[in-house]
Amino acid sequence: MSMTVERVSLFSRGAGVTMHGLLSARVQCVRSPWWGLPKVAGATPNANRVVRVHNADRLVHGLRLAAATPLPLLRQVADALVGEMCAGLEEEGGSDQLKMLPSYVENLPTGDEEGLFYAVDLGGTNFRVLRLHLGGKGQVLSQESKEIAIPRELMVGTGKDLFDFIANTLATFVDTEDILLDSKSNKHREAGFAFSFPVRQTSVKSGNVIQWTKGFKIDDAIGKDIVKQFQDAISRSGHDVEISALVNDTVGTLAGGRYNFQEETMIGCILGTGTNACYVERADAVKKWKEALPKSGEMVINLEWGNFRSPWLPRTFADDEVDKESVNPGDQWFEKMVSGMYLGEIVRHMLLRLAEEATLFGDTVPEKLREQQSLETKHVSKIHADISSELQTVATVLHEVLRIHDTTLEQRRIVHSLCDMVGQRGGRLAAAGLYGILKKIGRAGPNKNGFALSRQKKTTVVAMDGGLYEHHHPYRKYMEDALQELVGTNGPYEVFLRLQNDGSGIGAALLAASHSRHRQTE
Repeated sequence: MSMTVERVSLFSRGAGVTMHGLLSARVQCVRSPWWGLPKVAGATPNANRVVRVHNADRLVHGLRLAAATPLPLLRQVADALVGEMCAGLEEEGGSDQLKMLPSYVENLPTGDEEGLFYAVDLGGTNFRVLRLHLGGKGQVLSQESKEIAIPRELMVGTGKDLFDFIANTLATFVDTEDILLDSKSNKHREAGFAFSFPVRQTSVKSGNVIQWTKGFKIDDAIGKDIVKQFQDAISRSGHDVEISALVNDTVGTLAGGRYNFQEETMIGCILGTGTNACYVERADAVKKWKEALPKSGEMVINLEWGNFRSPWLPRTFADDEVDKESVNPGDQWFEKMVSGMYLGEIVRHMLLRLAEEATLFGDTVPEKLREQQSLETKHVSKIHADISSELQTVATVLHEVLRIHDTTLEQRRIVHSLCDMVGQRGGRLAAAGLYGILKKIGRAGPNKNGFALSRQKKTTVVAMDGGLYEHHHPYRKYMEDALQELVGTNGPYEVFLRLQNDGSGIGAALLAASHSRHRQTE
């Protein structure tokens, strides 16, 4: 380990460290033996506690080295992502990581849309139904929504069972509609469907499921038209609701950003249970597109970036354990390192290792630490946000969630540092992903993609949605700071992350309006 310590200390002083040296140090830290840590036989309880904390600190230090995200490494991650993006645009299957799926959305919202529209947003362990009353001139006259948790058995069941559950929820929501909102007696309604799983679209209102992610595993729905499955379920509910737009949740978020923000919105990004991003690409850069190019000259591309993987991703043993226990081992590396479904499990595995190898919580390993999903990302978020001198929130979470009682400040400090480490890594890696997209479209650094630049600094907006980004404030701060570091202050563009609340749902309703069958025949 002497070379490892030397390399890292050199890096911390800003000396000439190569990326090869940093990666070597990180790999050595992962492989370093954690057994053989000192114990003191016959020592007093206080002395043993000191030794335990010391041993735990050593292990945490090794984890920090393995999970480090210095700026040079983030740039390497971004460049690797750009390489996969280009390969995925060149030909179908050109990248085995990024789907780079073209969107059939041709009419982004303009603000002129009018009427009553619905949306269903299936984005993770919860789904939302939403009603939007548009008054034209960019006005939203009213907005209502309801969020429902999806029972675990439906996430791994059949397509019919899942969509019957969602369709019946939508039907109940439609039944609450105030008739005063609309003068028409005709109860035909149109809805957008935000579906945040990989789909190969065949039109603006049809597409076949490629695979399930984020803990879903519904095998009988793969390869089938997801809109038809949902439309059939709506028909069984006895309601007249037509799905007029199928959109990925990121595309919905991008559409909402275009509707709400004056500045130019070029990227939509979700950071919630899972993660994904889409962006506006030059149509002629999509070499695999065989149909007529859109008149706008632009095309919205859905990356499906959760499956991105690279040797530059700073993985730890905990990431390997989480991957092994997931429903899709070997897939979705990036998602499993940055999204809300997995951060709690990563921290749990780290705490379990500290409990086993350093006896951090005493000679007996707390049983809850051996239980999968016992520590959720919402708990990690609470711990991470605790800035009190005694870390009392950390103590409460450990007591109530993991049944670890009477913790010392030193133990709580270590737990807090693990949550900070995992949150920092996740936020900074997400920023590296966005920076890669910005580089691809010429919005960061020299112009290499054909977008015209002027001497006047312009604004680029990334429309953000997802509970992790919205509620995990330290994660969000790490992400925003890292993106600013990567973009720098001397480029031609300023980049801002803007929260688009209910972005995917609102965007789906707006796209239902902009693609309304009735509007197109007027």
